[in-house]
Amino acid sequence: MNITFEELRKIKDSLPDGSIHRIAEELGVTDETVRNYFGGKNYRKGEPVDFHIEPGPGGGIVHLEDTHIYEMAQSILAEPSQS
Repeated sequence: MNITFEELRKIKDSLPDGSIHRIAEELGVTDETVRNYFGGKNYRKGEPVDFHIEPGPGGGIVHLEDTHIYEMAQSILAEPSQS
């Protein structure tokens, strides 16, 4: 799957509080690994993720090999808000 880096960061920034931990817990990875998926670079506490960035508009094009985190984030964003 291809997405711009800006779009990927926008998804992360749109997630409600606690979503990073929720995704990490459901997938059995660390919170930092999920943050790395969205462009973070903390490899001491989290694992690198399998994506490749090509230079281009919007911060470049990110090719995501594994879309599980992306799909979970989209599901969370689609949930009705509890305001």
